[in-house]
This record gives sequence, structure tokens and C-alpha cells, in this order.
Amino acid sequence: MNSTTPSRLEKVLAAGHQAVTSEVGPPRNCDGSVIEHKAQMIKDYIDAINVTDNQTSVTRLCSLAACIRLKLMGLEPVLQMVTRDRNRIALQSDILGAASFGICNILCLTGDHQHFGDHPNAVNVFDLDSTQLLQTVRMMRDEGHLLGGHQFEPRPQMFIGAAANPFADPFEIRVPRLAKKAAAGAQFIQTQCIYNMEKFKLWLKLARERGLTEKVAILAGITPMKNVGMARYMKNRVPGIDVPDEIVKRIGGVPKEKQAEEGIKLAIEQIQELKEEEGVRGFHIMAIEWEEKVPEIVERAGLYPRPQIN
Repeated sequence: MNSTTPSRLEKVLAAGHQAVTSEVGPPRNCDGSVIEHKAQMIKDYIDAINVTDNQTSVTRLCSLAACIRLKLMGLEPVLQMVTRDRNRIALQSDILGAASFGICNILCLTGDHQHFGDHPNAVNVFDLDSTQLLQTVRMMRDEGHLLGGHQFEPRPQMFIGAAANPFADPFEIRVPRLAKKAAAGAQFIQTQCIYNMEKFKLWLKLARERGLTEKVAILAGITPMKNVGMARYMKNRVPGIDVPDEIVKRIGGVPKEKQAEEGIKLAIEQIQELKEEEGVRGFHIMAIEWEEKVPEIVERAGLYPRPQIN
């Protein structure tokens, strides 16, 4: 893999290192210091910081503004962009705006349906889907033109990413969907959080057999459990997440005051196990409103210090 953009994340992967990304969720108000505080906790332990885009369809401070804040702090953001809320005009405009601030990583997502969020009666857009957004970003970067045909310079220098869920049904289409995203322009993939290791390894094996792990850098999604209540909620209430019974039993099998530590221990074990899997190029640590634990997880998992990249 050769580095083609200014992205530190791309350079880390191109140099053969296992990358580490994490994410911060913007607040439900206009207090930008929330983003800065979260970023300060994790900045020395990661290669890039994702900023979620109105996750779970809940209105929050916008991802683009939060990414600009991180950029002004000297950090490397990953702009998450969902197609739920914007048509192709707004999407392309925001990509140009991000590039004007030197933001050089983007994660292309379709986004949760609005009925999951705080404005269930909002009109969705879905003018493009995530695969079409991938194609659009690649076209803007590589060909310098918009969907409407307008040619332009300078072009956005974006390292392009997408999400993959190895656990959603039907399982048979998971790898073909990955292949479709790779063909559309995805260079890195961040997966859904992994608890069913056996199923993830099967997905990864099938992806390897199709040569997809040579085409895209797969970052395995890791989310530490805070307690058994979180484990049960994710197992029973969160679509697309596969939490085996033994995970729930493990977290619930220790005293309440030790469940958080058990969840962190599990996350570290998962990282250490997946480090040995061919095709895993790094980790995306999603410590939901628990950012202060990211440094501990990264350090104890043997992923610290992060490589020095020029």
C-alpha cells in the first residue's frame, strides 16, 4: 500500500504498522470544548480521531465543525459523513469545505434511519447511498469533477473509508458488500464492534480468499463493555451487533464494581487475539462516552507508543 494523500492514517498503514483510531461524539449543544476535552484524553494514543455525524439520528453539533476544531488543535480527524440528511449538492459542498481546512480522511456512511432518533418525523434524503458517496469522493479526488460535470482544481486529498458489519443478516452478502465498497473506492474499513470472534474470523477468511484484505485496510472494531447491563442491551436491543451469551455471562459473572475492569480486560484480549489474524491492519476503538479508557486499552494491548510518521 502506497501513501497518496497527506493522511497520517494512510501513512501509518502504508508503513506496515497496525493503525489505531478512536472516535468522539459531538455534544447535543454548541459547546465545542466537549470535543476538545475528549480529544485531549486520547490524542497521544491514536493515529486519527473519528467524529460521528449525528449518530443514531440524534441532532448534535455537526461533524464538520468538530473536525475543524480537531484540525486546529493539530490533530488528525476522520470526517464521518452520512447520506441520510444531505443531497448530493450538500454532500459535495461539505467535502470541499472539509478539504479547504486540510481534512484528509473521510468515512462514508448511509446513516441510521431517522425513526431511531430524536426527530422521527424528519424527512430523510438518501439521495446517495454510502457506496455512491464513496464513488463521489473518489471522483472528486482522482478526476477533479463533481457529479454535475463541473471540473475543478485543487482537488480534495482524501483517504477514503467505509464501514462494514460482518454480523448483519444475511451473512452471505457481507463479503460481497465489502467487495462492492472496495471497488467503489474504499481504502480502509472500520468494522462494527466485534464480540462474536468466530463469526468475524469467518468473514475475514472469506474476505482474504477474495483478495479483499489486499485492497482495503481492515480496522477491527472494539467496544469495551462497562457492565452487564450494557452487554445485555447491546445483545438484545442494538441491531447488527452479535453478543454471544458467554460474553454476557463473563461480564455478569464478576461483582458489579469489577465489571468495568472485566470489560476492559475483554477488549484487550480481543485486540491481542486479532493482532495475529492475517488481514487485520489495525483497530477502531469505540469507547462510547468512555474516552478516558482508550489510553489504558491501547497501552495494555501493546499498541503504544504510536509510530512516528513524517
